[in-house]
Amino acid sequence: MNDLSRRLKKIPSPTLFLMSFVATIGIGTVALKTPFAVQTPVSWINALFTATSAVCVTGLTVVDTGTTFTPLGQGILLALIQIGGLGLMTLTVFFFRLLGMSVSIQHRMIMQETFSAAPRRELLLLLKSIVVFTAVNELAGAVILTLYWWGDFPFGKALYLGVFHAVSAFCNAGFSLFADNLVPFRDAVVVNLTVAFLIVLGGIGFPVVYDLYQFLKMRPYRRVKLSLQTRTVLTTTFILIVGGTLLFFWFERNETLRSLPLSTAILASVFQSITARTAGFNTLDLSQLGEPGALLLMVLMFIGASPGSCAGGIKTTTVSILFSALWSRLQGRWAPRLFHKNVSEEMMKKSLSILGLSIFFVLLVFFAVLIFQQSIPLPQPGANDTFRVYLFEVLSAFGTVGLSMGATPVLSTGAKWSLIVIMLIGRVGVIGFSYVFIPKQTQVEVTYSEEPIMIG
Repeated sequence: MNDLSRRLKKIPSPTLFLMSFVATIGIGTVALKTPFAVQTPVSWINALFTATSAVCVTGLTVVDTGTTFTPLGQGILLALIQIGGLGLMTLTVFFFRLLGMSVSIQHRMIMQETFSAAPRRELLLLLKSIVVFTAVNELAGAVILTLYWWGDFPFGKALYLGVFHAVSAFCNAGFSLFADNLVPFRDAVVVNLTVAFLIVLGGIGFPVVYDLYQFLKMRPYRRVKLSLQTRTVLTTTFILIVGGTLLFFWFERNETLRSLPLSTAILASVFQSITARTAGFNTLDLSQLGEPGALLLMVLMFIGASPGSCAGGIKTTTVSILFSALWSRLQGRWAPRLFHKNVSEEMMKKSLSILGLSIFFVLLVFFAVLIFQQSIPLPQPGANDTFRVYLFEVLSAFGTVGLSMGATPVLSTGAKWSLIVIMLIGRVGVIGFSYVFIPKQTQVEVTYSEEPIMIG
């Protein structure tokens, strides 16, 4: 045991972080393959795909969750979603502290990297707040959804549906026990707003929630300010939700929203704008999206949610820094500014690296999926939409969103493996994933002279 502990201490933090997800996926795959977990047998690749989708809180499904898995299997899925949403390391550190056990420096380092905005001295307090905040919101969401569905189902069934969808929504997973996801409830205000609210709370990032809590707690006693990250995340999230809603409504008014009453169309637009960046629940048939509407959702999926949250994508803060840098350059300034604060050159380089690596991985996997799916026809909307449908699928996997235009059930084994990899990349982050597999230079770096080249 001591030998294993010493070996684990030698593993770099990003590698150990990735290994925690891979190990959880492996255990989940075996658990979902057992006869007690399924009503109809599933292949190993489908069990692996489903476990990866749950742990990476994506929501893409190759089998129907409600009919394929038994209540035990659905419970396993829910546990994988919860572990994936909070992170195995977060839960491990929390329970270590709960049991009075010491937490290794390596575990603290991983938590510090995961929640980089949190001061190290407040890290354990933050972890406690995360677990409490998660439990309170999931419980509240479960109660509201249970009371709503109690009118249509027996109390036990309504409670089961309420708990499952509340956890799935807060963890931004998008798994649903209904065959058509939430399409049957697109005009149900209670379901839409409850799920959307849980998605936003799970997607803004735990450091932001903690900062807001400290701000509200200390404000009556002394003058305090929200951190730059909190202001950036909240502002960007608001702009994306409002802007996404208006654009989606405008683009789809003569497409998927055409036959809906105005109030339902507005509600559906708000819901799709929120869920497209993080969760993957849908209240519309996405295979019927028009070209502009599909492109809008792809952009939102690529952006994703915020750092330290349950979701993937390049993150709202990355987009904010890149846009501020572009605006600064257009104004003749080099240093980007956010809320009258200069953004460091290191943050600029990291943001550009995230953008570049993300585009690289998405294009690589998209190309692989196109190759693997060459001879497999789409169930709908047709062969002419192959490029759009599979790009939508890959971006959904990368952003750990889970929205689909109908291609997931017909994926080949090679395409499933490709999406499994991109889901894992989207959950652990492109920088962390690249760190594990790209060799590091150990020798002293040589500095060479500069020479200009033409660009643009």
